[in-house]
Amino acid sequence: MKSKIILLISLFIFCTGFSAVKPAANTKKTETAAAKPRKEFRAVWVASVANIDWPSKKGLSAEQQKREYLNILDNLKRWNMNAVVVQVKPTGDAFYPSKYSPWSEYLTGKQGVDPGYDPLKFMVDEAHKRGIEFHAWFNPYRLSMNSDRSRLSRDNIVFKKPEWIVEYGGKLYLNPGVPDVDDYVVDSIMEVVKNYDIDAVHMDDYFYPYKVKNQEYPDESTYRQYGGKFYSKNDWRRDNVNKLVEKLSAEIKKSKPNVKFGISPFGVWRNKSTDPERGSDTRAGVQNYDDLYADILLWVDKGWIDYVAPQIYWNQGFNLAEYNTLVKWWSDVVAGSKTDLYIGQAAYKVKEWKNSDELINQIYFNRDFSNVKGSIFFSYKSLLDNPKEVTFNLVEGPYNSEYILK
Repeated sequence: MKSKIILLISLFIFCTGFSAVKPAANTKKTETAAAKPRKEFRAVWVASVANIDWPSKKGLSAEQQKREYLNILDNLKRWNMNAVVVQVKPTGDAFYPSKYSPWSEYLTGKQGVDPGYDPLKFMVDEAHKRGIEFHAWFNPYRLSMNSDRSRLSRDNIVFKKPEWIVEYGGKLYLNPGVPDVDDYVVDSIMEVVKNYDIDAVHMDDYFYPYKVKNQEYPDESTYRQYGGKFYSKNDWRRDNVNKLVEKLSAEIKKSKPNVKFGISPFGVWRNKSTDPERGSDTRAGVQNYDDLYADILLWVDKGWIDYVAPQIYWNQGFNLAEYNTLVKWWSDVVAGSKTDLYIGQAAYKVKEWKNSDELINQIYFNRDFSNVKGSIFFSYKSLLDNPKEVTFNLVEGPYNSEYILK
């Protein structure tokens, strides 16, 4: 009997030990899959606000809009791009049927008028057919490009929640200081995350608006109501934006972990003269942290964003905000983090730059930094115009073939 017990114990240990080694094999397989080479990210911004890129003008038929968009995708394939960043909520309106926002005026010419199809579904489906990622670009707080409320649909949040609205610089905005605004913005974006097969949620540099000379942003009463625990109004404003970014990040990951969350801030976080320890060696007139109340470094440190795409819209050698200096600085920012770095590049400035190869040289410079994973160009129309043959040189040069990241 004793010998049988010993035999049973031995078999149990053997079987337990055998099963324990199985995860090691799976882990090794996972590590091998994770090491799969990544391709350079290549994208363009397609701006819909004011019909900058698409649709080319208001009031086009559904078929005309579709043809224009397919032409964009065809060109991206010809240019060896692999992603498109389309502005689907340019103001307080939408390029998809929404319970939070009316149809965009940039589709039909009048806000609230149904274009007769679902532009967002069409855009996502057609991009994916061609192997192109679709990043849905949102403007969280901007509600209109002017202050004329008569041009807005009665379904606009401006009329539903007038206590949330501020007017500044001739435009209408949601007030980030109102706690319920966070929920509204997050819910309106999550509507898209849940209902469409997008690859990423994308925001650009418009958090608190760029400052207007001799105008104070009208949130003093809101600050008195909600900002009592903060040392300054500036700290409170930053906290308002931080809460939005943190909450949206958590909601995206909870709903669809595969959907990325990316932000494209103004290219300078802070100048070294303002922040000697962490600032960049620049003398920019605008600083994210101090003027737009966007603390991007915190978002990277906390892992709230999957990628950051600073808009480094200056040339190599520019004395106030030099391109190479900023690429190096941002590369250091993301080092050791979970946030990828793409560089926002100014295709629209090619005409004014003296060096016709400036944009091409910037791409080659980016590749010297392993933390730089690719580029996003502003904007599509600028590359379509092919100024100084930059698009041709792009395809014949750095984008001639796939580039595997280091």
